[in-house]
Amino acid sequence: MQKILIIGATSAIAEATARLYAAEGAKLYLIARNDERLQLLAGDLKVRGASSVETALLDVNDIAAHQGVLDRACASLGSFDIVLLAHGTLGDQKRCEEEVDAALQELQTNAVSTIALLTTLANMMEKQSSGTIAVISSVAGDRGRPSNYVYGTAKAAVTTFCEGLRARMHKHGVQVLTIKPGMVDTPMTEGMDLPKLLLARPEMIAADIIKAVRKKKDTLYTPLPWKFVMAGIIHLPERIFKQLNL
Repeated sequence: MQKILIIGATSAIAEATARLYAAEGAKLYLIARNDERLQLLAGDLKVRGASSVETALLDVNDIAAHQGVLDRACASLGSFDIVLLAHGTLGDQKRCEEEVDAALQELQTNAVSTIALLTTLANMMEKQSSGTIAVISSVAGDRGRPSNYVYGTAKAAVTTFCEGLRARMHKHGVQVLTIKPGMVDTPMTEGMDLPKLLLARPEMIAADIIKAVRKKKDTLYTPLPWKFVMAGIIHLPERIFKQLNL
């Protein structure tokens, strides 16, 4: 029976992933900031086959609260087989360009809080010398594009942090998986003018995450074509790149 902690559990990708693990009879501990949505999700997961589901509230930006919440989760599960970090926001790029506070808030939620959680979790999992930490970053972190460079900056920080953490934790038997989704059809992207053909369903992303964890991958681009799309974008010469409306 797998013991799984999910932070940001009410995000679309996290919910889809939790449902797949529930069907396998996993023991789940869900953390999010909306209690009503948490309880609805917990009920759904029990019906789907989870052996147990417990929940806790956390505002990830309340960094002082991280240790206590994670300690309670560990005490409940006994240990962590898999930890999925799936929280985040997709802010208004234009507003971030105009308001310093808005830009800093996006960096706080999407980078600083994640790095803080990872630091605490890594120390906990180093002691148990096993398990997987899976972190949702984004293809947006591969290169700073004018359409979302504040969000992309945060995700680039998470990706780089995970690279170093992965090398550190490898010596202790802990896998660190960096997940880089492309465009996903979620409430976060609702109302955005995105090409429908490029929008992936959360269920597809969730299935890819579970496969990557089992295969002990380091990095996951999902859906896979984004790996090649981003390789092209990364290697565009700067003189060309800065003229494009990406």
